[in-house]
Amino acid sequence: MEAGMKQLARSPKQIGSVLRRHRETKKMTQGELAGLAGVRQATVSEVETGQEGTKLATLLNILAALDLEIMISVRTRDNQDIEDIF
Repeated sequence: MEAGMKQLARSPKQIGSVLRRHRETKKMTQGELAGLAGVRQATVSEVETGQEGTKLATLLNILAALDLEIMISVRTRDNQDIEDIF
């Protein structure tokens, strides 16, 4: 993932996928990320697979460990995901 590249994520599964891809581009294991974020490896796995119920603080810690941040914007309708159609 290139610096400044933006990723759209509208569901826990999509957020997890973005985080996993970014972790892999950094050649980092789930265990290494967990250590940097102060969480268990199992928690990183749960987030990456899109399991619901993750605490916001946990997500923010994982984002910070990956040098990522959340940007809030008005939801667009012209880029519908397949989940939005069905």
